[in-house]
Amino acid sequence: MSRRSIQLFMMILGCFAAADRAATAEPGLLEGKEAFGSWQSDKPGTVRLIRPIDLPEPGATPSVANVSHIVARPAGAVPLVPPGFKIDLFAEGLSGPRIIRVAPNGDIFVAETRAGRIRILRAADGASKPTATEIFASGLNRPFGIAFFPAGSDPRWLYVANTDSVVRLAYHSGDLKASGPAEVVVARLPTGGHGTRDIVFTPDNARMLVSVGSASNVGEGMGKPPGGLETWSSQAPLGAAWGYETDRAAVLSFDPDGKNQKLYATGIRNCVGLALQANGTPWCSTNERDGLGDDLVPDYVTRIRENAFYGWPWYYVGGHEDPRHAGGRPDLKDKVTVPDVLLQAHSASLGLVFYEGSNFPADYRGDGFAAEHGSWNRSKRTGYKVVRIRLKDGVPTGEYEDFVTGFVVNDKQVWGRPVGVAVAHDGALLISEDARGTIWRVTH
Repeated sequence: MSRRSIQLFMMILGCFAAADRAATAEPGLLEGKEAFGSWQSDKPGTVRLIRPIDLPEPGATPSVANVSHIVARPAGAVPLVPPGFKIDLFAEGLSGPRIIRVAPNGDIFVAETRAGRIRILRAADGASKPTATEIFASGLNRPFGIAFFPAGSDPRWLYVANTDSVVRLAYHSGDLKASGPAEVVVARLPTGGHGTRDIVFTPDNARMLVSVGSASNVGEGMGKPPGGLETWSSQAPLGAAWGYETDRAAVLSFDPDGKNQKLYATGIRNCVGLALQANGTPWCSTNERDGLGDDLVPDYVTRIRENAFYGWPWYYVGGHEDPRHAGGRPDLKDKVTVPDVLLQAHSASLGLVFYEGSNFPADYRGDGFAAEHGSWNRSKRTGYKVVRIRLKDGVPTGEYEDFVTGFVVNDKQVWGRPVGVAVAHDGALLISEDARGTIWRVTH
Protein backbone atom coordinates (compact mmCIF):
# COMPACT_ATOMS: atom_id res chain seq x y z
CA MET A 1 0.00 0.00 0.00
CA SER A 2 1.38 3.41 -0.99
CA ARG A 3 1.93 6.19 1.52
CA ARG A 4 -0.95 8.15 -0.03
CA SER A 5 -3.25 5.14 0.30
CA ILE A 6 -2.29 4.74 3.94
CA GLN A 7 -2.96 8.44 4.60
CA LEU A 8 -6.36 8.16 2.89
CA PHE A 9 -7.19 5.04 4.92
CA MET A 10 -6.23 6.74 8.20
CA MET A 11 -8.32 9.77 7.26
CA ILE A 12 -11.36 7.57 6.69
CA LEU A 13 -10.79 5.85 10.03
CA GLY A 14 -10.56 9.26 11.69
CA CYS A 15 -13.87 10.31 10.18
CA PHE A 16 -15.54 7.16 11.47
CA ALA A 17 -14.05 7.76 14.94
CA ALA A 18 -15.23 11.37 14.97
CA ALA A 19 -18.72 10.30 13.89
CA ASP A 20 -18.77 7.67 16.62
CA ARG A 21 -17.76 10.23 19.24
CA ALA A 22 -20.46 12.61 18.01
CA ALA A 23 -23.07 9.87 18.18
CA THR A 24 -22.21 8.99 21.76
CA ALA A 25 -21.59 12.54 23.07
CA GLU A 26 -24.10 14.08 25.45
CA PRO A 27 -26.49 16.19 23.35
CA GLY A 28 -26.52 19.80 24.44
CA LEU A 29 -23.82 19.34 27.11
CA LEU A 30 -22.29 22.63 28.24
CA GLU A 31 -19.10 22.49 30.29
CA GLY A 32 -16.66 24.97 31.80
CA LYS A 33 -17.31 28.62 30.97
CA GLU A 34 -20.03 27.66 28.51
CA ALA A 35 -22.02 26.11 31.36
CA PHE A 36 -22.33 29.44 33.17
CA GLY A 37 -24.30 31.05 30.35
CA SER A 38 -27.50 32.98 30.92
CA TRP A 39 -31.24 32.64 30.37
CA GLN A 40 -30.69 33.04 26.63
CA SER A 41 -29.00 29.63 26.43
CA ASP A 42 -31.68 27.89 28.52
CA LYS A 43 -33.59 25.19 26.70
CA PRO A 44 -35.21 21.95 27.89
CA GLY A 45 -32.69 19.19 27.42
CA THR A 46 -29.59 21.37 27.77
CA VAL A 47 -27.20 19.70 30.22
CA ARG A 48 -24.67 21.66 32.27
CA LEU A 49 -21.59 20.52 34.16
CA ILE A 50 -19.74 23.01 36.37
CA ARG A 51 -16.64 21.79 38.19
CA PRO A 52 -14.61 23.48 40.93
CA ILE A 53 -11.75 23.99 38.45
CA ASP A 54 -14.08 26.03 36.22
CA LEU A 55 -14.58 28.83 38.74
CA PRO A 56 -13.21 32.28 37.87
CA GLU A 57 -11.23 34.43 40.26
CA PRO A 58 -13.21 36.67 42.64
CA GLY A 59 -14.00 39.97 40.96
CA ALA A 60 -13.34 38.68 37.44
CA THR A 61 -16.52 40.56 36.54
CA PRO A 62 -18.19 43.38 38.45
CA SER A 63 -20.92 42.64 40.97
CA VAL A 64 -24.12 44.17 39.64
CA ALA A 65 -27.67 44.68 40.84
CA ASN A 66 -30.04 43.54 38.10
CA VAL A 67 -33.44 43.06 39.69
CA SER A 68 -36.08 41.49 37.47
CA HIS A 69 -39.34 43.28 36.69
CA ILE A 70 -42.41 41.08 37.06
CA VAL A 71 -44.89 41.43 34.21
CA ALA A 72 -48.13 39.74 33.25
CA ARG A 73 -47.81 36.41 31.49
CA PRO A 74 -47.78 37.17 27.77
CA ALA A 75 -50.87 35.97 25.92
CA GLY A 76 -50.51 32.32 25.04
CA ALA A 77 -47.20 31.92 26.86
CA VAL A 78 -46.59 28.64 28.65
CA PRO A 79 -43.37 27.24 30.09
CA LEU A 80 -41.28 25.03 27.82
CA VAL A 81 -40.73 21.32 28.56
CA PRO A 82 -38.75 18.55 26.83
CA PRO A 83 -40.25 16.64 23.88
CA GLY A 84 -42.77 14.05 25.03
CA PHE A 85 -43.81 16.13 28.05
CA LYS A 86 -46.80 18.40 28.50
CA ILE A 87 -47.29 21.32 30.87
CA ASP A 88 -50.65 22.75 31.97
CA LEU A 89 -51.76 25.54 34.26
CA PHE A 90 -53.09 23.66 37.29
CA ALA A 91 -54.04 26.51 39.65
CA GLU A 92 -53.92 30.30 39.66
CA GLY A 93 -54.90 33.23 41.83
CA LEU A 94 -52.89 31.96 44.79
CA SER A 95 -51.12 34.28 47.23
CA GLY A 96 -47.41 33.79 46.65
CA PRO A 97 -47.39 29.96 46.64
CA ARG A 98 -44.06 28.60 47.77
CA ILE A 99 -43.26 25.11 49.11
CA ILE A 100 -45.58 22.29 48.00
CA ARG A 101 -45.96 18.94 49.76
CA VAL A 102 -48.27 16.10 48.72
CA ALA A 103 -50.05 14.13 51.45
CA PRO A 104 -50.19 10.31 51.25
CA ASN A 105 -53.83 10.54 50.13
CA GLY A 106 -52.90 12.88 47.26
CA ASP A 107 -54.02 16.22 48.73
CA ILE A 108 -51.65 19.06 47.79
CA PHE A 109 -50.52 21.32 50.64
CA VAL A 110 -49.21 24.75 49.63
CA ALA A 111 -47.46 27.30 51.84
CA GLU A 112 -48.75 30.78 51.07
CA THR A 113 -45.94 32.42 52.99
CA ARG A 114 -46.81 36.09 52.85
CA ALA A 115 -50.45 35.37 53.68
CA GLY A 116 -49.41 33.28 56.69
CA ARG A 117 -51.41 30.21 55.78
CA ILE A 118 -51.39 26.65 54.45
CA ARG A 119 -53.78 25.89 51.61
CA ILE A 120 -55.00 22.48 50.42
CA LEU A 121 -55.75 21.74 46.78
CA ARG A 122 -57.61 18.49 46.14
CA ALA A 123 -57.52 16.84 42.72
CA ALA A 124 -58.25 13.33 41.53
CA ASP A 125 -55.44 11.44 39.86
CA GLY A 126 -55.07 12.71 36.30
CA ALA A 127 -57.21 15.79 36.89
CA SER A 128 -55.97 18.94 35.20
CA LYS A 129 -57.51 21.24 37.83
CA PRO A 130 -58.23 20.96 41.56
CA THR A 131 -61.80 20.15 42.49
CA ALA A 132 -61.55 21.73 45.94
CA THR A 133 -59.43 24.38 47.60
CA GLU A 134 -59.48 25.06 51.34
CA ILE A 135 -57.42 26.94 53.91
CA PHE A 136 -56.07 24.28 56.25
CA ALA A 137 -54.49 26.70 58.75
CA SER A 138 -53.94 30.46 58.97
CA GLY A 139 -52.41 32.98 61.35
CA LEU A 140 -48.93 31.48 60.86
CA ASN A 141 -45.71 33.49 60.77
CA ARG A 142 -44.31 33.30 57.24
CA PRO A 143 -44.72 29.52 56.94
CA PHE A 144 -42.51 27.75 54.43
CA GLY A 145 -41.53 24.13 55.16
CA ILE A 146 -44.23 21.46 55.49
CA ALA A 147 -43.82 17.85 56.65
CA PHE A 148 -46.11 14.96 57.53
CA PHE A 149 -45.33 12.89 60.62
CA PRO A 150 -44.84 10.04 61.11
CA ALA A 151 -43.78 8.76 57.70
CA GLY A 152 -46.13 6.32 56.01
CA SER A 153 -49.69 6.24 54.79
CA ASP A 154 -51.32 7.49 57.99
CA PRO A 155 -49.57 10.59 59.40
CA ARG A 156 -50.98 12.11 62.59
CA TRP A 157 -49.37 15.53 62.44
CA LEU A 158 -48.69 18.27 59.93
CA TYR A 159 -45.49 20.10 60.90
CA VAL A 160 -44.99 23.65 59.63
CA ALA A 161 -41.70 25.57 59.76
CA ASN A 162 -42.47 29.22 60.42
CA THR A 163 -39.71 31.78 60.09
CA ASP A 164 -39.28 31.87 63.89
CA SER A 165 -40.59 28.49 65.11
CA VAL A 166 -41.79 25.01 64.27
CA VAL A 167 -45.42 24.16 65.02
CA ARG A 168 -47.57 21.12 64.39
CA LEU A 169 -51.26 20.62 63.77
CA ALA A 170 -53.28 17.47 64.34
CA TYR A 171 -53.96 15.79 61.02
CA HIS A 172 -55.88 12.76 59.77
CA SER A 173 -55.89 11.68 56.16
CA GLY A 174 -58.47 13.66 54.24
CA ASP A 175 -58.71 16.59 56.65
CA LEU A 176 -59.27 19.86 54.80
CA LYS A 177 -59.04 22.01 57.92
CA ALA A 178 -56.94 21.70 61.06
CA SER A 179 -58.99 20.28 63.89
CA GLY A 180 -57.28 22.36 66.57
CA PRO A 181 -54.77 25.14 67.24
CA ALA A 182 -51.11 24.90 66.31
CA GLU A 183 -48.90 23.31 68.96
CA VAL A 184 -45.46 24.88 69.32
CA VAL A 185 -42.68 22.32 68.94
CA VAL A 186 -39.63 24.59 68.59
CA ALA A 187 -40.40 27.89 70.26
CA ARG A 188 -37.52 29.91 68.95
CA LEU A 189 -35.58 29.82 65.69
CA PRO A 190 -33.16 32.61 64.74
CA THR A 191 -34.99 35.39 62.90
CA GLY A 192 -34.07 38.10 60.41
CA GLY A 193 -31.97 37.85 57.29
CA HIS A 194 -32.79 34.77 55.26
CA GLY A 195 -36.18 33.82 56.63
CA THR A 196 -37.18 30.54 54.94
CA ARG A 197 -37.16 27.39 57.09
CA ASP A 198 -37.66 23.99 55.51
CA ILE A 199 -38.26 20.75 57.40
CA VAL A 200 -37.94 16.99 56.84
CA PHE A 201 -37.94 13.91 59.07
CA THR A 202 -35.46 11.07 58.84
CA PRO A 203 -37.03 7.82 57.55
CA ASP A 204 -36.92 6.24 61.01
CA ASN A 205 -38.99 9.17 62.36
CA ALA A 206 -36.32 9.75 65.01
CA ARG A 207 -35.01 13.15 63.94
CA MET A 208 -36.41 16.38 62.59
CA LEU A 209 -34.10 18.43 60.34
CA VAL A 210 -34.69 22.16 59.96
CA SER A 211 -32.76 24.49 57.66
CA VAL A 212 -31.85 27.98 58.88
CA GLY A 213 -30.13 30.43 56.53
CA SER A 214 -27.59 33.07 57.48
CA ALA A 215 -28.53 36.54 58.70
CA SER A 216 -26.16 38.15 56.20
CA ASN A 217 -24.52 37.73 52.82
CA VAL A 218 -21.09 36.69 54.03
CA GLY A 219 -20.95 37.17 57.79
CA GLU A 220 -20.29 40.89 57.73
CA GLY A 221 -19.70 42.20 61.23
CA MET A 222 -19.82 38.72 62.68
CA GLY A 223 -17.27 39.69 65.31
CA LYS A 224 -14.49 37.69 66.90
CA PRO A 225 -14.97 34.28 68.51
CA PRO A 226 -15.20 34.26 72.30
CA GLY A 227 -11.91 33.29 73.90
CA GLY A 228 -9.90 33.82 70.71
CA LEU A 229 -9.50 31.73 67.55
CA GLU A 230 -7.48 28.92 69.14
CA THR A 231 -10.02 28.36 71.92
CA TRP A 232 -12.96 28.62 69.55
CA SER A 233 -11.49 26.20 67.02
CA SER A 234 -10.90 23.54 69.64
CA GLN A 235 -14.28 23.82 71.36
CA ALA A 236 -16.88 24.78 68.77
CA PRO A 237 -18.55 22.57 66.15
CA LEU A 238 -16.68 22.67 62.87
CA GLY A 239 -17.18 25.99 61.16
CA ALA A 240 -19.77 27.23 63.63
CA ALA A 241 -20.24 30.99 63.66
CA TRP A 242 -20.86 33.21 66.63
CA GLY A 243 -22.80 36.28 67.70
CA TYR A 244 -25.88 36.94 65.59
CA GLU A 245 -24.98 34.04 63.26
CA THR A 246 -25.14 31.39 65.99
CA ASP A 247 -27.25 28.38 64.91
CA ARG A 248 -27.51 29.86 61.42
CA ALA A 249 -26.18 28.95 57.96
CA ALA A 250 -26.83 25.40 59.07
CA VAL A 251 -29.16 22.45 59.20
CA LEU A 252 -30.36 21.86 62.74
CA SER A 253 -31.45 18.53 64.21
CA PHE A 254 -34.18 18.00 66.83
CA ASP A 255 -36.18 15.17 68.27
CA PRO A 256 -39.72 15.20 66.81
CA ASP A 257 -40.92 16.90 70.01
CA GLY A 258 -38.44 19.73 69.50
CA LYS A 259 -35.95 18.65 72.14
CA ASN A 260 -32.27 17.72 71.87
CA GLN A 261 -31.25 20.47 69.44
CA LYS A 262 -27.94 19.88 67.61
CA LEU A 263 -26.02 21.19 64.63
CA TYR A 264 -26.41 18.60 61.86
CA ALA A 265 -24.31 20.40 59.20
CA THR A 266 -22.76 23.87 59.07
CA GLY A 267 -21.30 26.41 56.66
CA ILE A 268 -24.36 26.32 54.34
CA ARG A 269 -25.24 29.94 53.60
CA ASN A 270 -28.92 29.37 52.90
CA CYS A 271 -30.31 25.85 52.55
CA VAL A 272 -33.72 26.86 51.28
CA GLY A 273 -35.00 23.47 50.16
CA LEU A 274 -34.59 20.25 52.15
CA ALA A 275 -35.49 16.87 50.67
CA LEU A 276 -34.84 13.20 51.34
CA GLN A 277 -33.56 10.88 48.67
CA ALA A 278 -35.27 7.47 48.52
CA ASN A 279 -32.33 5.95 50.42
CA GLY A 280 -32.92 8.41 53.29
CA THR A 281 -30.04 10.78 52.51
CA PRO A 282 -30.91 14.44 53.20
CA TRP A 283 -30.16 17.03 50.52
CA CYS A 284 -30.05 20.82 50.45
CA SER A 285 -30.89 23.24 47.66
CA THR A 286 -28.66 26.15 48.52
CA ASN A 287 -28.32 29.88 47.79
CA GLU A 288 -24.65 30.85 47.93
CA ARG A 289 -23.18 34.30 48.53
CA ASP A 290 -23.30 37.41 46.34
CA GLY A 291 -20.89 40.20 45.51
CA LEU A 292 -17.98 38.36 43.85
CA GLY A 293 -19.05 38.64 40.21
CA ASP A 294 -21.39 37.09 37.66
CA ASP A 295 -20.13 33.53 38.02
CA LEU A 296 -19.31 33.41 41.73
CA VAL A 297 -20.36 31.78 43.88
CA PRO A 298 -22.24 28.85 42.30
CA ASP A 299 -25.46 27.89 44.01
CA TYR A 300 -25.65 24.18 44.60
CA VAL A 301 -27.72 21.08 45.30
CA THR A 302 -25.95 18.55 47.49
CA ARG A 303 -26.15 15.64 49.85
CA ILE A 304 -25.79 16.80 53.45
CA ARG A 305 -23.46 14.75 55.59
CA GLU A 306 -23.80 14.90 59.37
CA ASN A 307 -21.08 17.05 60.97
CA ALA A 308 -19.90 18.21 57.54
CA PHE A 309 -18.84 21.83 56.96
CA TYR A 310 -19.56 23.51 53.61
CA GLY A 311 -17.40 26.61 53.93
CA TRP A 312 -19.56 29.66 54.62
CA PRO A 313 -18.50 32.39 55.24
CA TRP A 314 -14.75 31.77 55.02
CA TYR A 315 -14.58 29.43 52.02
CA TYR A 316 -16.66 28.22 49.10
CA VAL A 317 -16.62 25.07 46.92
CA GLY A 318 -13.77 23.50 48.84
CA GLY A 319 -10.73 25.57 49.76
CA HIS A 320 -11.58 28.70 47.72
CA GLU A 321 -11.13 31.49 50.26
CA ASP A 322 -13.57 34.38 50.23
CA PRO A 323 -11.37 37.51 49.92
CA ARG A 324 -13.63 39.32 52.38
CA HIS A 325 -12.41 36.90 55.06
CA ALA A 326 -8.84 36.49 53.88
CA GLY A 327 -6.71 34.85 56.57
CA GLY A 328 -9.68 34.56 58.94
CA ARG A 329 -9.82 30.77 59.40
CA PRO A 330 -6.84 29.00 57.80
CA ASP A 331 -7.55 26.01 60.05
CA LEU A 332 -10.72 25.28 58.06
CA LYS A 333 -9.35 25.34 54.51
CA ASP A 334 -8.84 21.59 54.19
CA LYS A 335 -12.04 20.69 56.03
CA VAL A 336 -14.58 22.08 53.57
CA THR A 337 -16.94 19.57 51.93
CA VAL A 338 -17.35 20.22 48.20
CA PRO A 339 -21.04 20.28 47.11
CA ASP A 340 -22.22 17.59 44.68
CA VAL A 341 -23.87 19.66 41.94
CA LEU A 342 -22.76 23.22 41.18
CA LEU A 343 -25.40 25.43 39.57
CA GLN A 344 -25.12 28.68 37.65
CA ALA A 345 -24.25 31.39 40.15
CA HIS A 346 -27.08 33.50 41.57
CA SER A 347 -29.80 31.16 40.25
CA ALA A 348 -31.45 31.16 43.71
CA SER A 349 -32.13 27.44 44.03
CA LEU A 350 -35.20 26.89 46.22
CA GLY A 351 -37.54 23.87 46.35
CA LEU A 352 -36.23 20.34 45.83
CA VAL A 353 -37.85 16.94 45.32
CA PHE A 354 -36.80 13.47 44.18
CA TYR A 355 -38.90 11.77 41.55
CA GLU A 356 -40.32 8.41 42.63
CA GLY A 357 -43.48 8.50 40.51
CA SER A 358 -44.46 6.33 37.58
CA ASN A 359 -45.67 8.89 35.00
CA PHE A 360 -42.24 9.95 33.73
CA PRO A 361 -39.92 7.63 31.77
CA ALA A 362 -38.00 5.10 33.86
CA ASP A 363 -34.67 6.93 33.61
CA TYR A 364 -36.13 9.85 35.57
CA ARG A 365 -36.86 7.71 38.59
CA GLY A 366 -34.68 8.70 41.53
CA ASP A 367 -33.47 11.93 39.92
CA GLY A 368 -34.00 15.29 41.60
CA PHE A 369 -35.85 18.40 40.48
CA ALA A 370 -34.91 21.83 41.81
CA ALA A 371 -36.72 25.14 41.31
CA GLU A 372 -34.52 28.11 40.40
CA HIS A 373 -36.16 31.34 41.54
CA GLY A 374 -33.84 33.54 39.48
CA SER A 375 -30.96 35.97 39.84
CA TRP A 376 -30.69 39.59 40.88
CA ASN A 377 -26.89 39.87 41.29
CA ARG A 378 -25.86 39.07 37.71
CA SER A 379 -25.57 41.14 34.54
CA LYS A 380 -27.31 38.41 32.50
CA ARG A 381 -30.12 36.51 34.19
CA THR A 382 -29.72 32.96 35.44
CA GLY A 383 -32.34 30.72 36.99
CA TYR A 384 -36.07 31.25 36.41
CA LYS A 385 -36.45 27.56 35.54
CA VAL A 386 -36.73 24.05 36.94
CA VAL A 387 -33.72 21.77 36.54
CA ARG A 388 -33.29 18.01 36.70
CA ILE A 389 -30.49 16.79 38.98
CA ARG A 390 -29.01 13.71 37.37
CA LEU A 391 -28.09 10.70 39.47
CA LYS A 392 -26.59 7.37 38.49
CA ASP A 393 -27.22 4.44 40.84
CA GLY A 394 -28.30 6.99 43.44
CA VAL A 395 -25.11 9.05 43.19
CA PRO A 396 -25.05 12.57 41.67
CA THR A 397 -23.06 12.87 38.45
CA GLY A 398 -22.50 16.62 38.88
CA GLU A 399 -24.64 17.30 35.80
CA TYR A 400 -27.99 19.03 35.74
CA GLU A 401 -30.46 19.53 32.93
CA ASP A 402 -32.76 22.39 32.04
CA PHE A 403 -36.22 20.82 32.37
CA VAL A 404 -38.77 23.67 32.46
CA THR A 405 -37.82 27.07 31.02
CA GLY A 406 -39.57 30.01 29.38
CA PHE A 407 -40.40 32.26 32.33
CA VAL A 408 -38.11 35.07 31.12
CA VAL A 409 -39.49 37.61 28.63
CA ASN A 410 -36.32 39.60 27.94
CA ASP A 411 -33.23 40.96 29.70
CA LYS A 412 -35.38 43.04 32.05
CA GLN A 413 -38.73 41.28 32.39
CA VAL A 414 -39.93 37.91 33.71
CA TRP A 415 -43.41 36.56 34.26
CA GLY A 416 -42.71 33.63 36.55
CA ARG A 417 -40.38 32.63 39.38
CA PRO A 418 -40.39 28.92 40.31
CA VAL A 419 -40.28 28.09 44.02
CA GLY A 420 -41.72 24.70 44.97
CA VAL A 421 -41.63 21.30 43.29
CA ALA A 422 -43.54 18.18 44.30
CA VAL A 423 -44.57 14.86 42.81
CA ALA A 424 -48.34 14.43 42.66
CA HIS A 425 -50.10 11.22 43.61
CA ASP A 426 -50.42 10.32 39.90
CA GLY A 427 -46.74 10.99 39.15
CA ALA A 428 -47.12 14.46 37.62
CA LEU A 429 -44.58 17.11 38.63
CA LEU A 430 -46.12 20.16 40.29
CA ILE A 431 -44.33 23.52 40.16
CA SER A 432 -45.31 26.63 42.11
CA GLU A 433 -44.21 30.10 41.11
CA ASP A 434 -44.82 33.12 43.30
CA ALA A 435 -44.62 35.97 40.79
CA ARG A 436 -48.06 35.30 39.27
CA GLY A 437 -49.42 32.99 41.98
CA THR A 438 -49.71 29.88 39.83
CA ILE A 439 -49.04 26.15 39.98
CA TRP A 440 -48.12 24.20 36.85
CA ARG A 441 -48.49 20.48 36.18
CA VAL A 442 -46.03 18.53 34.04
CA THR A 443 -46.92 15.09 32.64
CA HIS A 444 -45.39 12.71 30.13
